[in-house]
Amino acid sequence: MLGSSLTAVYRTPNFDVSAPVHLIEEVVVRGTGQGLRTLSRTLSIATLSLAITLAACGGDEGSGAGGDDPIRVGQIVSLTGNYSPLGTENQKSVALAVDKINADGGVGGRKIELTVRDDKSLPDQAVLAFNELKDDSDAIIGSPFSNSALATIPLVDREEIPYISLTPADEQINPVHPYVFVVPATSATYAEAALQYFQASKLSKVALAYDTKSSYAVAGAKGLQAKAGQYGVTVNPIEEFQTTATEFSAIFTHVRSSDAQALMVWATGAPAVALTKQYAASGLKIPLVLTGAQASKLFLDPAGPAAEGVVIASSVGVVGEYLPAGELKTAVDELTTAFTAKYGYPPPQFAQDGYSGVKLLAAAIEKAGGTDRAKVRDALEGLSLTTPNGTYAYSAANHSGLTTDFIAINMVQAGKFVPTEFSQEKLK
Repeated sequence: MLGSSLTAVYRTPNFDVSAPVHLIEEVVVRGTGQGLRTLSRTLSIATLSLAITLAACGGDEGSGAGGDDPIRVGQIVSLTGNYSPLGTENQKSVALAVDKINADGGVGGRKIELTVRDDKSLPDQAVLAFNELKDDSDAIIGSPFSNSALATIPLVDREEIPYISLTPADEQINPVHPYVFVVPATSATYAEAALQYFQASKLSKVALAYDTKSSYAVAGAKGLQAKAGQYGVTVNPIEEFQTTATEFSAIFTHVRSSDAQALMVWATGAPAVALTKQYAASGLKIPLVLTGAQASKLFLDPAGPAAEGVVIASSVGVVGEYLPAGELKTAVDELTTAFTAKYGYPPPQFAQDGYSGVKLLAAAIEKAGGTDRAKVRDALEGLSLTTPNGTYAYSAANHSGLTTDFIAINMVQAGKFVPTEFSQEKLK
């Protein structure tokens, strides 16, 4: 079977992903503590002959052929560049989910064949990756970098290929794009969950700082301001910075001179770590509130002791040990057990997203009875499924699927994410 013949293994000291692949090529992968190394994947002569024979037989790409043909899934992911901390965790969990599904017999008896492209944390590279993948893929799993994802959306619309997005940028689903389905809770949903927490905690005056160069952060800042009044919250002052920022003392000065009772920061990548460290030394005593982009050891480790006491929103899966027994707990434990066994630490937010994305796609293909793109799209739009991220309920008007019910507001305690009293009540 082609799905079991074309297999590549990516290895770095702490990054070991085995997944079936459709195209054998050279891929750059970031190895923890080892910098960048180029990994070559080889294709046996026998497999090459088989691939050529199948290609010679022709066939319409994306026709939804069944039988023993593999399900071809492309993944665009940030393995290098500023967003590689997000992308590497996405990739680990996507591969883990593919391995699990294939080991269990595949989808309708068909194995999933995964092809990976690194967008290098650059939107133009995401576009190039999409164009390389589109003709030989039944569906595409998108980049965790919001700017990269947004750059590919017009191409998804044109090609009409199911696109499972692993970034929460609101512009992907507002307005609805027929073939785009978002896995993480959107920025607006995170913003509303934070406002619910502020209201319950009697924090009515909140300062806001956000990265103007991140679509995710901009959408979050807009969402917070748009709904603040509904929760009796005033947002002031409002501070801006850019992804390249390394110094945040001016923001803290403005917050200190205000009557803000908390500071909420929207950022991804390195700025959040630098800001957290500087905040700890600033003398400010009001809560620092961050989002799902920081719900990871990739934030906790570099932030170190400065992260202690910081409030961080996340999907419920990140704090799955606190969930009551039930379908959601079972879904979370499936990922947590496998991920921790393989990588030695619990799955962070980005791993929750990747694993959930594959589960959603597989369920839609099963429901559609094959890989016909239009049928898979229709199946996604009517899908309700519980994953480690929560229970999705996609519809014609809602391609984000998650509500605030599946967002936990946590505090960092002894280097771990612990649900606040507010969230512990919700999780019961």
